[in-house]
Amino acid sequence: MGQVIVRNLDERVLKALKARAKLTGRSLEQELRDILTDASHLNAEEKLSLLNQIRAMSGGPYSEDSVALIRQDRDRR
Repeated sequence: MGQVIVRNLDERVLKALKARAKLTGRSLEQELRDILTDASHLNAEEKLSLLNQIRAMSGGPYSEDSVALIRQDRDRR
């Protein structure tokens, strides 16, 4: 498991996080783990943006017929 250190955190933020942890009956550490885990999930818009970035790196859609590619591979053997 990784570790993260957050420096210069506003004291009001820290107090609010401690209060939130207390309300949920969890430790501050567990509360922060849960918050970060929830925040790490991509929403639909973010997933689409990431997909578009990956597509842009490939130079466009692949248009060759997969059946032809499989036949070429088999013929090489």
